[in-house]
Amino acid sequence: MSGEINWDANGLVPAVAQDEKTKQVLMLAYINAEALAKTMETGLAHFWSRRRNKLWQKGETSGNILRVREIKYDCDGDAILVLVDPAGPACHTGEVSCFYRSLT
Repeated sequence: MSGEINWDANGLVPAVAQDEKTKQVLMLAYINAEALAKTMETGLAHFWSRRRNKLWQKGETSGNILRVREIKYDCDGDAILVLVDPAGPACHTGEVSCFYRSLT
């Protein structure tokens, strides 16, 4: 599958984590080939931190891991959807989803 992904110039694509049961969008992060392979190997969501420039497992410090149920990619191969079973809030603020604020 990794060969079908259109990685950007930095070797990344956006990855949306969505609760498999509720369908709520939980978070947006970036993933590279290493993070994708680690996610597939462990069944736990791994991403690439652009700020820290390193691989990280979601929930490695908080315990709020994302158990991966399915990984899909879009028709252009430039975005990934990770369907997950969350073990706690996805947002570092303690909110269930990182998308808890509204502009309207």
